[in-house]
Parts: sequence; C-alpha cells; structure tokens
Amino acid sequence: MAKHLTRRAAIRVIGSFAAFPTTGALAQTNWPTRTIIIVHGYPAGGPSDLIARILAEGLTKALGQSVVVEARPGASGTMAAAQVARAAPDGYTLMVIPSGHASVAATFAHLPYRSVDDFTMISLVSEYPYLMCTNATSGVTTVAALLQAAKTRKTPLLYGSPGIGSGPQLAIELFALKTGVKFQHVPFHGSAPASAELLAGRLDFMMDPPATLIEFVRSGKLNALAVSSAKRYFALPKVPPIAESGVPGFNVTAWQGLVAPAGLPGPLVHRLNAEVERIVNAPATLARLQTFGNEPAPSTPEEFKKRLIDDIATWSALADEIHFEKI
Repeated sequence: MAKHLTRRAAIRVIGSFAAFPTTGALAQTNWPTRTIIIVHGYPAGGPSDLIARILAEGLTKALGQSVVVEARPGASGTMAAAQVARAAPDGYTLMVIPSGHASVAATFAHLPYRSVDDFTMISLVSEYPYLMCTNATSGVTTVAALLQAAKTRKTPLLYGSPGIGSGPQLAIELFALKTGVKFQHVPFHGSAPASAELLAGRLDFMMDPPATLIEFVRSGKLNALAVSSAKRYFALPKVPPIAESGVPGFNVTAWQGLVAPAGLPGPLVHRLNAEVERIVNAPATLARLQTFGNEPAPSTPEEFKKRLIDDIATWSALADEIHFEKI
C-alpha cells in the first residue's frame, strides 16, 4: 500500500515538476562540479557562522563536492547580502541569513538589495527565543513584577540591547507597545557589553539570545523572567513564555535560514531544501544546535518566504508606530 505524502513532501514534489524547465534539468544533472561557498555577514564564531559550518559539513558529504564557509562581516550583514544578491543563481553561492535580515529591512533607510525579491529562499534552519532577564539582586523575578516596577518608578526602567535596530531592541519595543509601558533603551556594540552592564546592576533588564545569558541564570547571577516564544524553551522548561505572563499573543523568535541569489533553478532549490531538512533533523545536528541554544526548524521554501515577509511587515509596522528613526 502506498504511503500518504506529507504536506512538505507534496509541496516539494509539486514544486519540482512546476519548476523543471530544460535549463533547470541540465543544472540539476551537472551540479555541483566545483566548490560551493556559503556566505554569511557576521564574525566567525557567531550563530550564523556555526549554522553555516553545520550545513557546509553536511552538504559536502551529501553532494560530493567541497562546501566552504566565507564570513564577510560588516554593516549588520548588508554588505554580504548585497554581494550574494548580485551573484549568479547557479547553486555555487549560498548564504545563511539571520532574522536580522528582516529587522534590517524595517530599520534601514536604504539597502543595496531587495530583502525578499533578490533572494531565493531555500529553508529555515534553526530557531530560538529571546530570554528576558533581570539582575538577581533586583528582586524582580516575574514579568508582572517588572511591569509593576515600571509603572511605579519615577524614571523609566533601563534596558540594554546589542545595538539600535537589533532584534532584541525591537522585541522589547513590541513588549512595551503591547503592555503600554515606556522603557529607556541603552544601546551597546554587541551583547557582551550589554550583559556586563546588567550583571553590574546598571541596567534594569534586557532580552537577548539564551546563549548570551543562560549561564548567568544557571549560576544565580541573573533572574530569568520569561522567554519570548509562544512555547517553553527546551533549555529552561520552568521559565514561562511572555504570552503566559500577562501579555497574551506575544511571540517573537529569532532564526537562521539558507538562501541563494534570486532565480536559482527549481530543481536545485528542492535538492538543497531536502538536504537541509535531512541535515537538520539528524540527531547529531540536534545536539550541536542545542549547545548554542538553537532548535531545528526546517521548512519549505514557501514557508520560509512567508516567514521573512511576515517578519518584515511586523517590524516595519512597529518602527512606524514607535517613530523609529531609520538607520
């Protein structure tokens, strides 16, 4: 008896027939014949770099050709994105983009590329929430207590972020908008100096990826108030989501995804999508992802494109609402 196709498999099969012109068929037959480069726009050792290296290792084994990672940091990833947008859509240039690709689209006045239309979405790869924390000496251990402190103190509570227009800043501004509370933003150049100020007691709270803050929570130096996702986080299952803490419907997660220049032939898109899903769902990959706070989140190209469009719309609407001065 034939097995029923899953929704994702059905989409992949339908898409492969719909996008199978002669040139695409030839590209699939001959590809790859040389080294593939996975680009990202951030420093080596960061989340995008780690995801790119996991994918490069898996794709090298699957495709029988070398897949190498190339970091091209600068301008919040926009320099690398512009270079990839101009590259040939032949399957030899790929890129790992973070959810910051969406926040940049909403907060930068001008970009040298179109954030959606200049790229082919292949698959989401991983996802994680932000962790909301206070200093352990503050006495603030819940979201309700944080909001109460904000409403009763004469001056706004101070929150730190890794930079103006960053995902954590936008997440807190969305939290502020939904709760009707004003906070004072203190931007830093990166998560490390922001978390150092929180540990020193000079900030009231912050949100950041768990990889930045979780060890301080475990050591008792920080209080974990909530996670930004709609569901609980695997590494801190006792910490409630913000949505369960008096702000229903709140759901913000960060992600990493794989893209190519616009116009990548359909057969290559579907081959890469299938390989990413296989790599990400392997038990060994799950263990590696969880060491830096990520969870697998493979998707269809269509699901990835919708997520990117939705995130850009969310952050653009927020930027307009709070009168964000574009960078």
